Amino acid sequence: MTLPDSPACNLLGSKLPLVLAGMGGVARSELVAAVTTAGGFGFLGMVREPPKLIEREVTRLRELGHSRFGVNIIPASTDPALLERQVATLIALAVPVVCTFWTLDQQVTRRLRDAGIMVVHQVGSVDEAIEAVRSGVEIVIAQGREAGGHVRGTRAIRDLLPEVADAVNIPVLAAGGMATGADLVTAMALGASGIVLGTALMATEESFAHAYHKQRLLAAEADDTVLTSSFHINWPPNAPTRVLKSAITSGARGDPHASERTVIGDEEGRQIYLFSTDSPLRSMTGDFESMALYAGTGIGHITAITSATDRLTQIVAEAETLLAPATASDEQVELASSVCYAGEMSGAYMGEADLTDDLWLLAAQMRAALRTALAHGADPSASSQPPFAAKSATLASWALQMRRLAARESQGAALPPHPVISGKLPAQALILQALGGLIPRISRPALRDQLVQLRLFLEAQGPAAPV
Repeated sequence: MTLPDSPACNLLGSKLPLVLAGMGGVARSELVAAVTTAGGFGFLGMVREPPKLIEREVTRLRELGHSRFGVNIIPASTDPALLERQVATLIALAVPVVCTFWTLDQQVTRRLRDAGIMVVHQVGSVDEAIEAVRSGVEIVIAQGREAGGHVRGTRAIRDLLPEVADAVNIPVLAAGGMATGADLVTAMALGASGIVLGTALMATEESFAHAYHKQRLLAAEADDTVLTSSFHINWPPNAPTRVLKSAITSGARGDPHASERTVIGDEEGRQIYLFSTDSPLRSMTGDFESMALYAGTGIGHITAITSATDRLTQIVAEAETLLAPATASDEQVELASSVCYAGEMSGAYMGEADLTDDLWLLAAQMRAALRTALAHGADPSASSQPPFAAKSATLASWALQMRRLAARESQGAALPPHPVISGKLPAQALILQALGGLIPRISRPALRDQLVQLRLFLEAQGPAAPV
């Protein structure tokens, strides 16, 4: 595999940097098991669910032989008495990982950490990420405004993600409209250890979402989604959701905050109200069109209901295809003889000066160029668009490879924070200038070849390119 190492994978115990979001109601044991079997990591969506259901779903996963999984709860939207029972149940079950969302409940975080449970927290800002780290969280999820469901982030993920990654010293996962291999490569190039998939895994055979919801997803594009405050029952105030447009979001069904409540469905005896945060599930009946049809802005890439394994396999294959040109020369080490491994040795061994700083500066310049290209490809007036411009994916693959080369050159030593790169200077010219001075100093054929290929790629973009 050409995917880079992921600190988040190492902590979570997964093979792939692909994480199933703990979607309430949707992410049950069947879907988590499928994602885990495929090499990813899954969270059970147990928001406001009774302890008996949590115990049942955890038991099912363990009976299937899965020991690495997580459970998602949301303290801010849960009755305190129920939350206490949920936390006690999670500790008694010794679940390996718990993910929390919305406001950080430091008491819950501390109790879980004291019990030896890893805590992941999803944030919508840099300040929240810093607070999470100080509270003992081990992985943060940076959520952009492109996300489906409840949206904490108010900024585009292309801007939020690199800032969060620079601000904290723990792994960061990216969430918000993620659906493709290009999204994975771009997010990792911006500093993520992987991506969190919601909508893309809702539209799978193993998802507990109702067939009506899944079919609506297939017909939608990014601009068919909208951020709205219409769906609010069962959640704290000022909690927008991204859903598919409907009569609800257009205001045709009346005032969402009127005191009178209208029943529109049922789930095994539990009434579903108009304007509630419930989305259609297999276990429900009723007026599904009037429920919250959650969808992220990457929905245009989802054109079929597949197995979770097929979806993850497709994402990985797309990512590896993108990375292949940038990593092609990794295995093309030129040797003088069968016992001469000069082409594989470090620069110091070959008499070269340490190249770590040079490569890290180059990686920072490439990331800055990528951010410029992503901003150039976005419509600032559009509130519903995919997280990353597809045409920037190749640049992202090169930026990710430069980061990997710098990490390899450092021989395991921690890399310093990214240098500050001025956004006012022409990134392409700066990178080409840096390559012009760096390439002649390198004696290792594989490394030199990669940098030459990068130079050819940038030159082919032309002087007017946004990079």
